[in-house]
Amino acid sequence: MTRVSERHHTKWPTLSWVFSDPGRMMMFGFGSGLLRPGSGTWGTLLAWLLWSFSAPGVSDAAIALFLLACFAYGWWAAERVTTQLGVADHVGIVWDEFVAFWLVLWLVPDSLTAQAVAFGLFRFFDTVKPPPIRQADRHFKGGFGVMFDDLLAAGYTLLIMAVLVRVGIPF
Repeated sequence: MTRVSERHHTKWPTLSWVFSDPGRMMMFGFGSGLLRPGSGTWGTLLAWLLWSFSAPGVSDAAIALFLLACFAYGWWAAERVTTQLGVADHVGIVWDEFVAFWLVLWLVPDSLTAQAVAFGLFRFFDTVKPPPIRQADRHFKGGFGVMFDDLLAAGYTLLIMAVLVRVGIPF
């Protein structure tokens, strides 16, 4: 494993390094974060697939508790993995996309069309990082920072989706 020094870099952790530790495996989205280009998009796609198979029929209370636990775990594990990597927010870490997009999927209409629109919006906001996401990404460091900016992207996504539902877009 080669030490990296910045968010956008050319060196990636190896698959064996990622899978040698359960925390790293989860932070790298079961390997999806190692895919290029667009590791965040690959991670979000895997999160969507996992959601589709596991969330139907689960109570809102259980999902809320699950998401809180996933956020807390991500905060802790991201702190650990970013320290091991020597980089504040490695682009291959996609657990933050998993948790934030699961929040989006929980709250948007349960249709393939709504989920696809939400996917596009979430990837847009997570990539472009409009204010205050960009400022939060710069200000908050460590495990919390890794997780927090994706929650803001989820918030923007949910806001736009709520407006679309309110104005009568048929999902």
